[in-house]
Amino acid sequence: MTKPYAQRWHGEWVKLSELATLRLTYGDVGATAGPLPDGYHHVRKSAVIGRGRPRFDEAAARVMRWGMLRGAGVRVDASSEVAAVGSEVLVGFGPLRAPCRVVYVIDEASRRGFAYGTLPGHPESGEELFAVRYDPSTEEVHAEVVAFSRHATWWSKLGAPATSLAQRVITTRYLTAL
Repeated sequence: MTKPYAQRWHGEWVKLSELATLRLTYGDVGATAGPLPDGYHHVRKSAVIGRGRPRFDEAAARVMRWGMLRGAGVRVDASSEVAAVGSEVLVGFGPLRAPCRVVYVIDEASRRGFAYGTLPGHPESGEELFAVRYDPSTEEVHAEVVAFSRHATWWSKLGAPATSLAQRVITTRYLTAL
């Protein structure tokens, strides 16, 4: 954890420890693991980031330590060094942070990652998965981002074209961060 508090998008200062009492802002918890729910904007992107089991292991360790986010230029203040179910996270740029909570972790032989969901004060409502996958048949290592979201504030709705462009740009940056 780099800071115990940060300013949320709507201007209020919040402590990481206060996020534990908040409820997620959407009902489809865990849906990035399967079919994405209707009524949201969907993202499914992946890219080959290397080959071999050592590359997978290195990328998996980075993902679990918030590496896709930090490598993409996103500032992360988290309640844990490694993503774990229930970890609270403030993500964003500059002093502004959007609150999230890790809702599930993938820890399989050929796939690792985590998904977090939005908390009150986040400009969007939904869930995002950050993962890496190893394909033993080709030895390729893939970075993956899966998300569903919709605008949660009047100003994110008003700025929809800009926020949609920003989401596409940052998703590509997540994939190249590893």
